[in-house]
Amino acid sequence: MWFKNLQIYRLPAPWAFTPEQLEAALAPMSFVPATSNELLRQGWDSPRNNGMLVHTVNKQMLILLGTEKKLLPSSVINQVAKAKAAELEEAQGFAPGKKAMKELKERVADELLPRAFSIRSNTFTWIDPVNGWLVVDAASPAKADEVIKLLLKAVDRMPLESLRVQRSPVAVMTAWLETDEAPVGFTIDQDTELRATGESKAAVRYVKHALEVDDIRRHIAAGKQCTRLAMTWDDKISFVLTESLAIKGIKPLDVIKESDTSTRNDEERFDNDMMLMTGELAKMMSEVVEALGGEAKA
Repeated sequence: MWFKNLQIYRLPAPWAFTPEQLEAALAPMSFVPATSNELLRQGWDSPRNNGMLVHTVNKQMLILLGTEKKLLPSSVINQVAKAKAAELEEAQGFAPGKKAMKELKERVADELLPRAFSIRSNTFTWIDPVNGWLVVDAASPAKADEVIKLLLKAVDRMPLESLRVQRSPVAVMTAWLETDEAPVGFTIDQDTELRATGESKAAVRYVKHALEVDDIRRHIAAGKQCTRLAMTWDDKISFVLTESLAIKGIKPLDVIKESDTSTRNDEERFDNDMMLMTGELAKMMSEVVEALGGEAKA
């Protein structure tokens, strides 16, 4: 298993919270399927379908937030409500008013909810108590916020902070492109986004396209700055660094995929992959932070 996106947070290193303590803290908020009249249900579920809410390998902890959401599009509600409103108008001789229409839509939603389709989604979170990382595998900050909100509710006084660095990621990535020089241990790949800082918000994106230094410099001279940059770390992992310090599009390269091809059962394979992933990503994140001037302390 490999995380595809990293929304990164910081814990004290080491964080003296055991898997047993975390299991006990999460248990009261464990996932229960939504009832027929619930639109949304969230809770902590077992990452390995074995009843345990915390899966631990080499001191690294993996937890899972399960979300069940009913699909009830507003267009469907409006369509059914419109038909019912027409029936009412015919029966009573006048169209329902604004307030009556609002109440009608609410009744329609309540009637349709038990028949709505459910979509289940899972969001994994990796906690590294040794090095003080907490990482949510989510493409958007909003999705990560859902996890963090419930985690802080479950774990009283959890000393969690956002990752902060000394130098602006936008300024540093722009400098790397302008000088055509990546930090030690990294290479610059063929995807990037440059965005204007003025009112125009003009942007140019390169996707699997050679980054010609002269072209890039012209865009920078015109006032654009780098907001996304594809890179490879240590010839092992490719990723995209964003202006918000999120790391996206993670892909382990062949040197990692081929590092251990021995036959194992599913449990051993999962644990081996998790140990490899957490070890390599912890090193990579540390070097990304270092390339951005180190952590900014409060």
